[in-house]
Amino acid sequence: MTRSALLLINRKSRNGATDVEAGLACIQQAGIDIIDAGLERPDQIPEAIRRHADHVDCVIVGGGDGSLNAAAPALVETGLPLGILPLGTANDLARTLAIPTDIEAAAQIIVSGIWHHIDVGSVNGHYFFNVANIGLGVQVTHQLSPDLKQRWGVICYARSLVSAFRSFNPFHADIVCDGRRHRVRSIQIAVGNGRYYGGGMAVDDEASIDDHRFFLYSIEPLDFWNMLRLAPAVRTGTFKEHHPVHLEQGRTIEIVTRKPMIVTADGEIVTRTPARFTMHGGAVQVFVPPGYLHKYEETRHVAEKRTAARA
Repeated sequence: MTRSALLLINRKSRNGATDVEAGLACIQQAGIDIIDAGLERPDQIPEAIRRHADHVDCVIVGGGDGSLNAAAPALVETGLPLGILPLGTANDLARTLAIPTDIEAAAQIIVSGIWHHIDVGSVNGHYFFNVANIGLGVQVTHQLSPDLKQRWGVICYARSLVSAFRSFNPFHADIVCDGRRHRVRSIQIAVGNGRYYGGGMAVDDEASIDDHRFFLYSIEPLDFWNMLRLAPAVRTGTFKEHHPVHLEQGRTIEIVTRKPMIVTADGEIVTRTPARFTMHGGAVQVFVPPGYLHKYEETRHVAEKRTAARA
C-alpha cells in the first residue's frame, strides 16, 4: 500500500504553473503523505529520488517528458513506482500509458495503486522512455525553445519539422540490429522504446513500452513534396513496403556514422554516434489506468498472432 510519495514538479514546464492542488488533494485524501522536494531544476530530480528512496513508497513526477527522462536513472536504481502528473507540452509517455492530461484524473490513477512494469531503453548508458533520434529529429529539438513551446504548444513540433527539413543534409549510417547489418542513406533515424514521441507521433503502429524490443525506422532522402506524402505514415507509424523507409526490430542496436552525430532521447541531447542501444525490459514500475492493462493484454495477443503468422 502506498503511504507516502515524493513529489517532484518541474514548475518551468509548459503547464508547470498550473494549479495542481486539486490533484494533490485527491492523493492526500486517499491517505498518502506527500513530501514536496521543492525542486528548481530538472537536473536535481535524480539526486532527490536517491536521497528520499528509503523514506517514501513511490515517486510522483509533475512535468513533461524531459522531467521523466531525468528521473529514469534513479527510478531504475531504486525500484520505486512512478506516478505521472502530465504538465509538459508533448506528454508522450503519459499518452503511451493512456494517462489523461486532466490532473485530477491522473492523480486518481496514482490513488488506485495499479502499477505495471514498463521497459526502459538506453543509448550509450543514457536512459530514455520514448524515442531517440539521429538526424532531422535532432534539428527539430534544436529549434524547440521554451518560448516556442509556451506559445504554440504541441503544434510547435510540426512547425519546427518543416523548418528543419529545408536545411538538413542526408547522411550514411551502418546499423546492426540483433546481429543483422545494414547500411542506409538517411535523413532521419528513430529508435523507439515506447510508442509515441514528438507530441503524438507513433514510431510504429505495433510498438508498445512493454514488449522488450526497440522499433527503428530510417527515412531515405526525399524532396519536400514526397516527404509531405509520407507524413501521414510518419505520424501514425504505419509504414508500407513501398515506402522509402528501412524498418528494424530488436533488443540491441548499434548505429555508426562517418562523423559523430548528435543523439537526442526524449527530446534531450544525450550523446553522439557511434550509438549503442540496450533494452532494459520491465525496469520501471508505473501507475497506470485499468484500461491500459486491458489494452496491453490485447496488444500482446495480437503481436503473438502476427509473430506466429510470420514464422
